[in-house]
Amino acid sequence: MSVRVRFAPSPTGHVHIGNMRAAIFNWLFARHGGGEFLLRIEDTDRERSTPEALRTIFDAMEWLGLDFDGEPFFQSAHLDAHRAAAGQLLRDGRAYRADKGGLGKGECVVFRMPPEDAVFTDGIRGELRKAAADMSDFVILRADDTPVFHLSNVVDDIAMGITHVIRGDDHIENTFRHVALFRALGAPPPRYAHLPMIVNAQGKPYSKRDGDAYVGDLRARGFHPEAVFNYLTLLGWSPGDDREKLARAEAVRLFTLDRVKSAPAQMDLRKMTHLNAQYVAGMPAADFAAAAREWAQSQAWWREPDETYFRGVCALMQSRTHLYSFIAEWGYFFADDFAYDEKTVRKLLRKEGAGAALRAASAALAETDFSEAAIEAALRAAEKERGIEEGRINQPVRAAATGLAHGAGLYETLALIGKDRVLRRLSRAAEELCGA
Repeated sequence: MSVRVRFAPSPTGHVHIGNMRAAIFNWLFARHGGGEFLLRIEDTDRERSTPEALRTIFDAMEWLGLDFDGEPFFQSAHLDAHRAAAGQLLRDGRAYRADKGGLGKGECVVFRMPPEDAVFTDGIRGELRKAAADMSDFVILRADDTPVFHLSNVVDDIAMGITHVIRGDDHIENTFRHVALFRALGAPPPRYAHLPMIVNAQGKPYSKRDGDAYVGDLRARGFHPEAVFNYLTLLGWSPGDDREKLARAEAVRLFTLDRVKSAPAQMDLRKMTHLNAQYVAGMPAADFAAAAREWAQSQAWWREPDETYFRGVCALMQSRTHLYSFIAEWGYFFADDFAYDEKTVRKLLRKEGAGAALRAASAALAETDFSEAAIEAALRAAEKERGIEEGRINQPVRAAATGLAHGAGLYETLALIGKDRVLRRLSRAAEELCGA
């Protein structure tokens, strides 16, 4: 049997990482089995479905490299088929009309659940069963002739020839109803597999309150798409070992549903950021420079630099750029009018003796060729002159030259910024920011 799976988002807002994790698992399942991964846009909610939300879906899929087969299937274009299915169920005695709620708003079409227990075999959880007494009849066509999710979902899966439905475990209750609908419409149900919920550290559903819950949030924070793909792939699935970094091609080769866990999967942004740092550090230098330039150009401090200088900055900072958003702190490399971190100023530059220390450092540095080794030697000499403990002058010099208390190696940083610019900055800080 040729595999056909689908990702079926509703274009009503942001794309939650839980939905995108489901898309990734469907994509991996299809690609592993040489099948088809289809996209269905469930846009029947005309009030909430917007072009902007639709674009968000396509952008998220493109960013994560989730290519789909064929053309998108828009649910709103198939409402007549949904209504025809409801008519068939009425004729076959599988549904009936009722004024639900007694509000006099017209008759709905209600599906008649069969008298036997509902049962299906889940690809992750095994056999799932629900007693017939616990299953109520349910509306499939509203009084205004619009189909309910259950009917549209099943009719479209039949039309698209879906063989496997891989979705979140919040749909398990729906699946009991959907299996009954498939059989009532004379179609074999697809094979179902329900993915574990994504939860926070407290075991509750992961939401915006817990951090970046939408794909757009992760992109805006500066995550690398391959790192996000990798992390979400391993969120509830294992290749059979404890590895954290897994190439896309290897994930396709290894992916099977029997390795999907049934227990909830905990989202950990710290682990995701650590993984992202590995991806960024491992990028080819040219690729990192291209990505860094795109992020840097959006910053207010950006000044178009010499290409050799820019690549030097990228080479120095790549291993420290855990997220692309860290590039926002690169301003001191490109503009002299950078902002000083106030906490750093209070801690390192306003204390007694800071100004004199910077002047001593500046005088020593002015006599060097400004190589990394010469910079280090000059700062050690300035410390001896001022009676400062070895290494202690580095922090105020860094603060004066970059505005920050942290960064890449100090000597490499100063050498890259250049002698004239560093000396101007030390002088400025000593005069404007430091104590005596």
